Amino acid sequence: MQHQRILILDFGSQYTQLIARRVRELNVYSEIIPWHAYDGLASDISGVILSGSPFSVRDEKAPRPDLSSMLGKVPVLGVCYGAQYLAQIHGGVVEASDSREYGRAHLKSLNAENPLLHGMNPESQVWMSHGDTILSIGDQFETICSTHDVEFAGFWDTDRSIFGIQFHPEVWHSQEGPILLGNFIQGICGCTGDWSPASFADESIRGLREKIGKDKVILGLSGGVDSTVAAELLHRAIGDQLHCIFVDNGLLRKNEFEQVLKDYEHMGLNVKGVQAGDRFLEALKGESDPETKRKAIGRVFVEVFDDASKEVEGAAWLGQGTIYPDVIESLSATGGPSATIKSHHNVGGLPDYMKLKVVEPLRQIFKDEVRRVGKELGIKPEILGRHPFPGPGLAIRILGDITEEKVRILQEVDHIWIQGMRDAGLYDEVWQAGAILLPVQSVGVMGDERTYEQAVALRAVSSTDGMTADWCHLPYDFLAKISNEIINKVRGVNRVVYDISSKPPATIEWE
Repeated sequence: MQHQRILILDFGSQYTQLIARRVRELNVYSEIIPWHAYDGLASDISGVILSGSPFSVRDEKAPRPDLSSMLGKVPVLGVCYGAQYLAQIHGGVVEASDSREYGRAHLKSLNAENPLLHGMNPESQVWMSHGDTILSIGDQFETICSTHDVEFAGFWDTDRSIFGIQFHPEVWHSQEGPILLGNFIQGICGCTGDWSPASFADESIRGLREKIGKDKVILGLSGGVDSTVAAELLHRAIGDQLHCIFVDNGLLRKNEFEQVLKDYEHMGLNVKGVQAGDRFLEALKGESDPETKRKAIGRVFVEVFDDASKEVEGAAWLGQGTIYPDVIESLSATGGPSATIKSHHNVGGLPDYMKLKVVEPLRQIFKDEVRRVGKELGIKPEILGRHPFPGPGLAIRILGDITEEKVRILQEVDHIWIQGMRDAGLYDEVWQAGAILLPVQSVGVMGDERTYEQAVALRAVSSTDGMTADWCHLPYDFLAKISNEIINKVRGVNRVVYDISSKPPATIEWE
């Protein structure tokens, strides 16, 4: 089935993927392409959104695509850089602002009759994030909203359905951003909302069946939401041709290997457990650089699967639970100028010697969409509700080099932390939680003796897709109880701290 689509032209903004997610929340499929790959509109494109950018439109190397094939053909919405570029190419003037316009702002005037702003509050809070500002918008546009500091916060060309806004409706700080995006996607572009988790599941199963044919697929299960949903989609598509492998890399949570295998018994999946912890710990010996550790784990992971693939006669594919945010942060998969933040072990190509093709059923959807698809497939809530856990496991939660003793300490700390949230009824209120073993020792007192032992940090965040996250304001008495239990029960730890940084500017993981 061909769905209505919104095309998002990416100029390199870290918010581009968030725009895509907001569009999909309206049950409209969105597709992102880098600005330099744009070569015209497909017949099923109902509208275009131009993203923000780390560039200034005044920069010599700034993105400058030819938009003539879209302007006047379909509705176009420029966001931040996108708006400034629209103004510039229509004779407007964009210059550096006297002061960087960043953070919360309130609309002071708003054309409530404008189809883009219909239903919005005249004092609506919006989020600004730009160093340039539009001084004039040219003769073809008229202003539709402004703020105290920004005269041309929004403008439009009524004849061609072209809109520009200098704020970001996709971030939650823009309180009525969903209204604005709904007005554009549904009202102006006329999208009916024909894309949903149910349609994605049905179409994915059919597509996987056609793509794979009679081949066999090996998939690495982790016990998490992503690999589980990917496995179920593949299982529905090809049945016993799917061979699942769960690798114990020696960096899992306490008792996780046994628990995960037990959880999958009811799903009818063909699952084999492989204990390879020694191989991973050997590869990590003496390594303390975060990227080096991730790449070492990825390399051994591939080696283990290469060994396993030789035991499955006719295996031609490696299935992975890669999702959109993994791709975004690793390789800037849109091909735009977004910066690489960190690599992910399950993103990228395979070495030449490994003769398996890669199939990634979830590569183009977000974490919240994965859960919705899993619900459509009837996967147990206990599995769908699990917190995300990094592919490299505890290796990236042990800052510095990895030893068996450090793994033991962190497993014990993590177990107390996660089980404590479950016992207190807080687990489902948290999107992701974990403990970090710090490369810090501090003085303490236990009984009448002086100690000089490790410090650990506890992390708990709320989020929907991992692109942005806020630290969880857990009760003080709960944190005090957990801290006391960790120090009393985990040999080698005498100090516990709680991480209260949000993403951005921090990331969820420390490495």
